[in-house]
Amino acid sequence: MTRRNLELLLLVIAAPLVIVLFAMLLIHDGMVVTVENLAVPLGIFGAFLVAHIAVRIFAPAADPAILPITFALSTIGIAFVTRIVPDMAVRQLMWLYAGIACMVLVLVFLKNIDRLAQYKYVLVLLGILLLLSPMLPVVGTEINGSRLWLRVGSFSFQPGELAKICIVLFLAGYLALNRELLSVFTWRVGPFWLPDLRTLMPMVVMWLLAFMVVVLEKDLGLALVLFAVFLVMLYCATGKKLYVVTGLLMAAVAAVALYGLFSHVQLRVSIWMDPFADAQNTSYQLAQCLFSIADGGMFGTGIGRGLGADIPIPYAYNDAIFAVIAEESGLLGAAGILLLYLSFAIRGMVVAARAKSDVSSLIAVGLTSVIVLQAFIIVGGITDLIPLTGITLPFIAQGGSSLLSSFIIVGILLRCGDEGPGSTQELMQTTGSISSNSVLGRVALGKRLTATMIFLSLLFVALVANLTWWMVINADNIQQMPGNGHTLAKQAEAERGTISTYDGVVLAQSIEENGHFQRVYPAGTLASHIVGYASQQYGTAGIEAAYNETLQGNQDFATWSDALNMLAGVGNPGNDVTLTINSKIQQAAQDALEGNVGACVVIDPKTGAMLGLASAPTYDAADFERLLSDAATNSSDSSALFNRATQALYAPGSTFKIVSLTAALEDGVATLDSTYDSPASIDIGNADVTNARDIAYGNITLARALEVSSNTVFGQVGEQLGAERLVTAAESFGFNGNPNFTLPLAKSLMPVPSEMTTWETAWAACGEPVGEHESPAGPQATVLEMALTGCAIANNGTIMTPYLVDGIYNANGERSFSPTPTVFKQATSAQTAQQVRDAMLGVVTNGTGYPAAINGVEVAGKTGTAENGDGTTNMWFVGMAPADNPQVVVAIVIEKGENSIAAYKAKDVLETSLALYGLL
Repeated sequence: MTRRNLELLLLVIAAPLVIVLFAMLLIHDGMVVTVENLAVPLGIFGAFLVAHIAVRIFAPAADPAILPITFALSTIGIAFVTRIVPDMAVRQLMWLYAGIACMVLVLVFLKNIDRLAQYKYVLVLLGILLLLSPMLPVVGTEINGSRLWLRVGSFSFQPGELAKICIVLFLAGYLALNRELLSVFTWRVGPFWLPDLRTLMPMVVMWLLAFMVVVLEKDLGLALVLFAVFLVMLYCATGKKLYVVTGLLMAAVAAVALYGLFSHVQLRVSIWMDPFADAQNTSYQLAQCLFSIADGGMFGTGIGRGLGADIPIPYAYNDAIFAVIAEESGLLGAAGILLLYLSFAIRGMVVAARAKSDVSSLIAVGLTSVIVLQAFIIVGGITDLIPLTGITLPFIAQGGSSLLSSFIIVGILLRCGDEGPGSTQELMQTTGSISSNSVLGRVALGKRLTATMIFLSLLFVALVANLTWWMVINADNIQQMPGNGHTLAKQAEAERGTISTYDGVVLAQSIEENGHFQRVYPAGTLASHIVGYASQQYGTAGIEAAYNETLQGNQDFATWSDALNMLAGVGNPGNDVTLTINSKIQQAAQDALEGNVGACVVIDPKTGAMLGLASAPTYDAADFERLLSDAATNSSDSSALFNRATQALYAPGSTFKIVSLTAALEDGVATLDSTYDSPASIDIGNADVTNARDIAYGNITLARALEVSSNTVFGQVGEQLGAERLVTAAESFGFNGNPNFTLPLAKSLMPVPSEMTTWETAWAACGEPVGEHESPAGPQATVLEMALTGCAIANNGTIMTPYLVDGIYNANGERSFSPTPTVFKQATSAQTAQQVRDAMLGVVTNGTGYPAAINGVEVAGKTGTAENGDGTTNMWFVGMAPADNPQVVVAIVIEKGENSIAAYKAKDVLETSLALYGLL
């Protein structure tokens, strides 16, 4: 079979496949599959038939596979551009026809490819001018941080696409002319022969050119393509692996320099290293690509059924079009696309092997590498194999400049193949013996092309392996990520369970709209930090995240029928989650923080049930998407989204004296009646420890020292205890460890004892972290941790594990879960806890905690004042009531608050809680 007949056969074989692809799109859109509706793929096939005829006439000996491969890739591209952005499809189709026309014109007018070498310096000058033209004022345009475009009115063009061709043509002419010089190493270093500086000059120039592209135009992708193509061409021309090693070292130097100089390079690298660390902001595009790819699985979601184009992935029609293809066609379809590019690479190298001259051979190598390496770089980027760069996927991605230049490359490759001598002549011209530095011969060229082809094949094997990881091996983990909006969008087809308070106030529920369920939050700001959110775009947070599977009805089954329905794929309505939170206590906690910044936690010390958990500033849960969007664009303060009750670390101030006092009593260091001198200032560890407002209290008992919150006394207690016993005591209250809690919880911190000085230990006993060493300064505590500290004293030394969920019910109201209180820590003995509680009662009746006193109920508590670096103070209170048998513990911090404000606010919360318990 002749080459042209084989080409025609391959076109005919490819045509039904792409027509079926368009037919699937029509079916998805509810249209009838008719010849009229298939006009686009039939028209494209017709255009390629015309191109085939042109090849028969003007390049009859050209490679028979390149045109059919191009037909398959470009038609797939038109189909998916139509799928993603229908409004751009017609324009892309026009560019496709223009590209085919340019390909034919190349065949018609470019009769002798070697003549291009005579204009190599004109070509390189033209290429550099094209590269730099986007820097021109007025017409040069910056888009998404990269200055790559020329724009005149509504017409825009990316000159760098044509610049690549010009630079490859120059390199082919230059390397063909100077390959003997470049192949001879004249500089001897020990036993090694190395190229002299003049020989290395082309590599340095290309390195500087690529570096310039990154610096001036911020285009990492184009720079990478140019330098990689140059190294491939240089290796094929000389066969010297040292050039490749040197080039890679230079690229590494450039990478380090660019990383240190430019923030956008640092950002690309950080996104590559962890694409999900900032998935709703800086790495949003890559995260969405990986979410789409993971959804594809082995066989795909089906053409038109993926979510990558609907959520959508930013720039899904050009930079990230491969992610949409992978999602909808699966691993098999995505690997098929990569196989087409690999086939293009193989045929391009075959053309290089058949070419009649060194110039045409190197042109074929360079232009083939442009297409193939560009495909590798963009696919590797959106699959997180390498850092993401904004270049197009040749033939497939939307973009007229890329499509036009790709078809010009095809035209030149067809011309190179047409000038080939044929296999018989190849064998006749083969040199029998070639030294390492001799004139380029067919055998030598064949070996280099084979090595290059193996290298390119390994690149695509790496891409397929990486796709297999994301689409098959790790797909389940990706789909279950809280920020995966794809999973949530699918879940919107089923009713998600409600979230409500212990006393029946609905905090979150699903409302059906047009066959889909919309998540709504009817309670406004009430418990918004606890509930979190469920969003197709931003994923899940809070209870919505922690109980995601339960709310979907996929776990915590109340009956066997619920479990069987799930296993059989029969949709269950989601389970309802009832919290331990009491709406009135929660509202009281939020009211206590109104107008301030801080947090408040209310716990039942006997069970660990959370009665209230508030953070200020707060937000309306129904408005979370606007807040997240504004935060992503840095257009507003996002602090309202931050849960200060569980995630902020504060110096606990004098509330930590609860821990210090417990340690002293438990270890027999002191008793409540032990007396200490309480001067305004005392030297401990060769530095001062001072009382607030420089007040001296004289000779007082340890109990009185707690009431007046004497730092100089508790500094002495800290010195008596020593760092080891103080840290051990803090850890028995939960520092340096966390309970198994529903919401994300920062770890409360204490230093490594061996690193603590005597002065630091004295201040740590007073609740002030002043150390500077490898381990973190301490104490630093969350508000929840200080509430648990209060619970230990309230519950006879035992800290119960805090929990937020009181029950889980199916749609029929059948209960599937009831909490079982468990012990988190045994902080101290019951006897010591009773002594500390008695001392804390004195704080409220006779000391700094007097604003928390409630008529008719005894309150035990401890105030705290923690200094900030700016001269302001955070005000604390940890309290419990009734003091003889505490039912409620409250911990509250108010940032930059006025004196005693925390105790006043805690009183309000305690009164509300006690009233609900019938104790007031």
